[in-house]
Amino acid sequence: MSKTPTPSPVDCDALVIGAGFAGLYAIHKLRESNFSVTAIESGGDVGGTWYWNRYPGARCDVESISYSYTFDPELVENWRWSERFASQPEILEYARWVADELDLRRSITFNTRVDKAEYDETSSTWLVHTSDGLQTRARFLISAVGCLSAESIPQFPGLQTYSGEVYHTGRWPHHDVNLTGKRVAVIGTGSSGIQAIPEIAKQAAHLTVFQRTPNYSLPARNRPLYADEHADAVKNLGKRRDRARSCPTGIGIGFGLNEALSLNDMDRRDTFDRYWHTGGNLFVTAFSDLATNLTANHEAAEYVREKIATIVDDPKTAQILTPVDYPIGAKRICVDTDYYSTFNSPHVDLVDLREDPLETITDVGIKTEHNEFDFDVIVFATGYDGMTGPLTRMDLRGRGGLALADKWSNGPTNYLGVALAEFPNMFTITGPGSPSVLANVIASIEQHVEWIVECMVYMRRNSFHEIETSARSEQSWVEHVNAIAERTLYVHAKSWYLGDNIEGKTRVFMPYAGGLNNYREKCAEIATANYEGFSFAGDKKSARSTTATTLASS
Repeated sequence: MSKTPTPSPVDCDALVIGAGFAGLYAIHKLRESNFSVTAIESGGDVGGTWYWNRYPGARCDVESISYSYTFDPELVENWRWSERFASQPEILEYARWVADELDLRRSITFNTRVDKAEYDETSSTWLVHTSDGLQTRARFLISAVGCLSAESIPQFPGLQTYSGEVYHTGRWPHHDVNLTGKRVAVIGTGSSGIQAIPEIAKQAAHLTVFQRTPNYSLPARNRPLYADEHADAVKNLGKRRDRARSCPTGIGIGFGLNEALSLNDMDRRDTFDRYWHTGGNLFVTAFSDLATNLTANHEAAEYVREKIATIVDDPKTAQILTPVDYPIGAKRICVDTDYYSTFNSPHVDLVDLREDPLETITDVGIKTEHNEFDFDVIVFATGYDGMTGPLTRMDLRGRGGLALADKWSNGPTNYLGVALAEFPNMFTITGPGSPSVLANVIASIEQHVEWIVECMVYMRRNSFHEIETSARSEQSWVEHVNAIAERTLYVHAKSWYLGDNIEGKTRVFMPYAGGLNNYREKCAEIATANYEGFSFAGDKKSARSTTATTLASS
């Protein structure tokens, strides 16, 4: 490490970027631990993803009881969800309620972007420049920008000349969008498209869906949340939290104990039937080997393919909607209400972009290789520059002015998904290299925030004012993450997990696929070993330095 910096006065101990669920808990935990904190939020209110994603049908695919904070029993007791799978408006209202209950808004500056943040090596601080023209100097920079907040619209030729209305599901207007009687195109059949299409079909005079890759989608079986479910969640909060922390998914439910191929055909199908009728995305956890064994996975995929064929009336349409060239669950599994049956409606059409590629956007609609369409509205459900995009779209600069976008030009490298070499005193909540999108993100957020703040307390107790991981620690962690991914079926599909949806993005598997429970244990071990893999600088003569060396072989 370079010479020891000289500490200097700061405007706040920590600057948090983002006021979604990660940012809100970070503000609370930092204040609880007697750190001064400022948060910068680009939106006009709290909520993060749920502030921006207001498209028709937007809904969480994790059950609402699990998609809730667990750190405060009073929050659990005093908020009552109305549905099994909460809708966007209700989740946003929950975030607002938490912000009010914990008095978090006074620490947040809204409608403001972080344009640039640069590390000052002479003072061991971050200088943050925001869109309002102000600068804030903080000891620590904490990213709570989320994994799916950088929307992506492919640069189709002619888009700028289109005369109709254009929307992206990830930046839906905050006013009502009236699609009644209009000719609407939806481009994309990922999670947001699958949720939006049935709702848009209820309004549009005619809906045309443009699909490049079909996705597996499972029925949500949504319903009102029963009173006894809420009561049980309150009564057994401690047990629920312990279960969530000790299982891979972060929701207290692990993978089935049996391997799919260990059962006969009838028993295996009975298990699939039970999960299918229960609803939700836990179908892919029905057996212990669905994420690792192609033959076992094929049984689950075939089951869902058969279901699609029974729901969709037209065999050709059913065939186009049926995934056949990647394992179920290798791309993020979708959860829907009436998605497949929507294509039985006479005013809903499906265009297979593999057979009839999109060539250009015209001034009145869309031209494919074989057809032309006129539309009043085009909805892009084309997803996000996942995991890295929210970070690299900001101008973040570490030692020597190193830009994060340059550091990650060949894929993200970091340690534990939390810290980056050459970027001292910076932490990322649910960053690449962490379980984040492969587990219940609320459970991941709570673990990340608690670990980060405990690390900051450790530094304060030891009079350290700088922490940094090393390139060696990063390399060890990235090798470990990749080694685990190679044991799974995730690498057998083109997905945003690997950046495949963004042209020119290096193909690297980004999340940690080893389970939230194992990840939590590794993080705890590292903290117990005085933060192995990190170096510190501070007032004590014995500022220590350690390096992780064993992760890659784990």
